[in-house]
Amino acid sequence: MAKTFEKTRKQIKKKRNGTIDALHARSRDSKRLHKAQVRDERLEKIAESRRKRDQPLIQRVAHFQEAIRENEVKPLSPEAIKSKIDEFVHQHDEEFEEVKKARRPGRPPSAREDLLRMAVEALQKEQKDGFYMPDLASEKNAELLDRWEGEWAFLSNLTWVKVSESGTAKPCVFPPN
Repeated sequence: MAKTFEKTRKQIKKKRNGTIDALHARSRDSKRLHKAQVRDERLEKIAESRRKRDQPLIQRVAHFQEAIRENEVKPLSPEAIKSKIDEFVHQHDEEFEEVKKARRPGRPPSAREDLLRMAVEALQKEQKDGFYMPDLASEKNAELLDRWEGEWAFLSNLTWVKVSESGTAKPCVFPPN
C-alpha cells in the first residue's frame, strides 16, 4: 500500500530530529513528500485497474473450480465440460431477460441492459471461436484447480486450453491476449 510516502515521511522525520510539523510549502522536504504521495496514488490506481481487468478471468476460474469440486476433484468428461461452458456462457440470460421485460415499450435500453447484452454476446462469440479455460480433463490440473484460493499468481501453474464449439481442446498459454 502507501509505502513510499511512509518511508519518505520517516526519513524526513529522522533528518529533522523527530518533528515534521514545520515544513515550508515549497521546501525540498515538502516536495519529496508530495512526490511520494503522488507516486503511491498512481500505483494504487494502476493496481486497481489491473484487478478490475483480471476479475472476469478469476470469476471464470472460480466457476470451473466449483465444477471440479462437484465432481469430487476428478477430471470431467468432454460432455460435462461442454455443459459447464454452456452454463457459464448463459449465466446472465435470466437477468438480461428480466431487465428487458422491466423496460417500458418505446424506451431505450438501460445502461445495465446494454452491459448485460454485450457480456452475453461476447461470451457467445468466445464460445463459438474457442472458449478459454483451465484444462478440466487433466487429473493434475483438477487437483491444482481444487487447491486454488483466488490468487492471480497461482493461475500460471494451471494448464490452459481453448475448447472449440465441437468440443476439441487446443492447448494455449496463460495469460490470454
